[in-house]
Amino acid sequence: MIARRGLTFFEADYLLLTPQGPQRIPLPHKAEYEAFVEGQVVFTLQEAAGDLPQGALVAFDLDALLADPAAARPQLIFAPGPRQAIQQVSATDGRLVVALLEDVKGAVDVWTFEGGRWSSARLPLPTDANITLQALSGKDEALFAKVEGFLQPTALWFADAASGEARQVRELPARFDADTHLVEQFWAVSSDGTRIPYFVVRPKDAPLDGQLPTLMFGYGGFEIAMPPRYLPEMGKLWLENGGAYVVANIRGGGEFGPAWHQAVLRDKRQLAFDDFAAVARDLAARKITSARRLGIYGRSNGGVLTSVSMTQHPDLWNAVVIESPLVDMLRYHRLPAGASWIGEYGDPEVPEDFAFIARYSAYQNLQAGVAYPRAYITTNMRDDRVHPGHARKFAAALQALGVPALYFEPRFGGHANDADPEVNAARWARHYVYLMQQLMD
Repeated sequence: MIARRGLTFFEADYLLLTPQGPQRIPLPHKAEYEAFVEGQVVFTLQEAAGDLPQGALVAFDLDALLADPAAARPQLIFAPGPRQAIQQVSATDGRLVVALLEDVKGAVDVWTFEGGRWSSARLPLPTDANITLQALSGKDEALFAKVEGFLQPTALWFADAASGEARQVRELPARFDADTHLVEQFWAVSSDGTRIPYFVVRPKDAPLDGQLPTLMFGYGGFEIAMPPRYLPEMGKLWLENGGAYVVANIRGGGEFGPAWHQAVLRDKRQLAFDDFAAVARDLAARKITSARRLGIYGRSNGGVLTSVSMTQHPDLWNAVVIESPLVDMLRYHRLPAGASWIGEYGDPEVPEDFAFIARYSAYQNLQAGVAYPRAYITTNMRDDRVHPGHARKFAAALQALGVPALYFEPRFGGHANDADPEVNAARWARHYVYLMQQLMD
């Protein structure tokens, strides 16, 4: 049996439980257990270990671990390239199944262990989509995967890991007219020269004159990637009304593996905000939209992004949705789950960390006399992950400066805001009404 002993939010030790007591498996502290297949114990590495690179998929032979955990050495299965990232790892009865992102688009590889070596084959699933492993059989080689795209409704695919065959078995009905729009991917250049990918979903016949009402999403934290996803409310309420939709794959997410996330941890956080601003400028340079027609949305850690973007670059957008946000970053660690995120943002109790957080924290960086866009700030009273006090304080600070802003705080919903479908539908309707008021004529 293997046990995980957490050390910090991102770090842990893995222990082999033996009759002689727990024995540490020789892994870096930033590693994750993934699967057990064909006598192999599989992990991913969030940091390099000797000659094994960061982001790699590795396996220990269980017999070697049992014989001498300290002397056991992992075998490399797969090392993602610079524009790849492992998203999920699971196993059928006899094979390892790995869901990847390549240029922020999904793929699934099946790995087979024979004769002491690993080999792979790719499943024939749709490209330009997001692919999520849903269920894998422990008795045979069958698996199900969910496939979706910006304009493609969610579908369920069945695959046989042994034969490599795959077929669609079900698809949800379309919730909006996707024929009017197309999907493009571009790259912006950030402040340090790093190329930042982003997706644009826009009307096919829209002139490139900078006048297209555009909503830009971003997150940039906790190694959470933002690949293509089918969003019925966005399609129905925004795309069908002629709007465009952008997903900025800024650093902090998991689009290109752990290095993409770790590039903006703690004192490097400003780079994530720079990435977001770079995408906005690139959209303007391509004449897809302009500041008058551009709005941004972010929730939770994305609320850090949108509140900071509003204070640092009020001239780049005309609408800002700040939902369930972290805003007062000098006190975030004193509220609900905040202390567990110190590995992401830094510790405001440490003077050096306080200094770099204070340079960007939106609550402390509001200034009188600045022409901020009219923001829509929203949270709910039952959010037990990100305290509603963040949103309340930011709205009150704007009010004290005489800056127009909208604020809404219902009593129900929790951090995910999706406990009640009707309440959630009303929530998205409010978002898009505000965005139409700000960005459309």
